[in-house]
Amino acid sequence: MTASKFTGPVLPGEESRDLYVVDGHVTYEPQPGAETEASGWIVPGLVDAHNHLGLEDGGAIGDDQTLAQAVADRDSGALVLRDCGSPADTRWVQQRDDLPRLVRAGRHIARTKRYIRNYAHEVEPDDLPAYAAQEARNGDGWIKLVGDWISREAGDLAPSFPLEAFRAAIEAAHAEGAKVTAHCFGREVLQGLLDSGIDCIEHGTGLSVDQVEQMAATGIALVPTVQQTDKFPEFAEQGREKFPTYAATMEELHAQRRETLMSAHEAGVAMYVGTDGGGTGRHGFLWQEARAMHEMGLPAIDVLAAASWAGRTWLGFDNLDEGSPADLVVYPRDPRADLSVLAEPACVVLRGRVQRR
Repeated sequence: MTASKFTGPVLPGEESRDLYVVDGHVTYEPQPGAETEASGWIVPGLVDAHNHLGLEDGGAIGDDQTLAQAVADRDSGALVLRDCGSPADTRWVQQRDDLPRLVRAGRHIARTKRYIRNYAHEVEPDDLPAYAAQEARNGDGWIKLVGDWISREAGDLAPSFPLEAFRAAIEAAHAEGAKVTAHCFGREVLQGLLDSGIDCIEHGTGLSVDQVEQMAATGIALVPTVQQTDKFPEFAEQGREKFPTYAATMEELHAQRRETLMSAHEAGVAMYVGTDGGGTGRHGFLWQEARAMHEMGLPAIDVLAAASWAGRTWLGFDNLDEGSPADLVVYPRDPRADLSVLAEPACVVLRGRVQRR
């Protein structure tokens, strides 16, 4: 039985400790002869809470490309990926001990011809509950709805489905034991989803003060993907000629996004860090999203918690307690004082094995 040793503060604690890994699990009992693998600040493996493994701009990609995405995420320290919709079958990733732990949401569910081509199941309102139940059975405890998207008829963002269809879909997913999240850029769709018992909102740039207070009171989470929402002026420019009202909406949402984010924080909404990696985003850059959230005003310690121990707890994964699986990242400096160090992992350990040094 070979033991490895890691030395330093084990976050979120303050005390410097010797952490040992034996048979892939954490122990704090001294292990004679254990060799020190790394010293520094020890953080539970990071969580990318909005990831699209197996997806690129044109839709699903092959296994080789998916592998490259997963390795990039792993080597950056992201050891848990919460998939937020992918047309690729990525179950095989879960069979690989050297790849991040993956929580799949199945495929996006969108309105017919109201989303990015080749990404989603595109359905009409009457079929939405059945597809929600189907993807709940196909995934790992989550499904992803496209809450709003541009409507050519309205020339602006509009809900993808009537409220009754959303409510029925959420009920159908919950009946299968799955939680529900939704893509939401605008305002109009939000209140109905919140009142229908949705579990999480992605992006959430249209949220009001009353709505974030409702989310905090009812435990609805938010993954703000601030790097993605920073693209709103680009989206506005692309649509300005055909859809000037949409362009104005996107610019307005972009202008208020910091105020919205800080309102959610002040209300106590549980927020998590997600890159939107895949599609127009890329993999291996969770540290950039964490930095962007901090630069918008969120305290570094709260961002780090959201990207590590709090995110893991939310998704049902252990932190670095006695006997827990050894998923950890070692950093040369204290990330609570300087989040930029998240770009410089000194050692990445997944399932007790060093993956990057």
